[in-house]
Amino acid sequence: MSNFENVEDYMKTLPKESKAILEEVRQVIRKTAPGAEEVISYQLPALKFHGMLIYYSAYKDHISLSFPSAKTIEVLKAKAVPYELGKSTIKFPLNKPMPFPLIKEIVQIRMKENLEKASLKTKPKKR
Repeated sequence: MSNFENVEDYMKTLPKESKAILEEVRQVIRKTAPGAEEVISYQLPALKFHGMLIYYSAYKDHISLSFPSAKTIEVLKAKAVPYELGKSTIKFPLNKPMPFPLIKEIVQIRMKENLEKASLKTKPKKR
């Protein structure tokens, strides 16, 4: 297992085809969340925005997006029907076009979730 120091290190290990597709996904995610910080977490590329926002990764036959919250999958279940869903993961096959509008929507939902969670932490507790 590699010990990646940054996203570029991770990207260098990918085969050419999946690297190109993941780079497109990465750019959509970064453009949608311009204030987010790109990091490596659990040896995967990720973005932080008021907490962990989203993880993205490439595999032999799919691109995977993962989130710390299963709530995102529940919100998008109807739109994500053609894709393999896990508790907090969605997989996009490499042999089909990437659903960039859906990816953008996922990032927007996650940003909203994180902002709501952050605002709850800053509100004074009622006594």
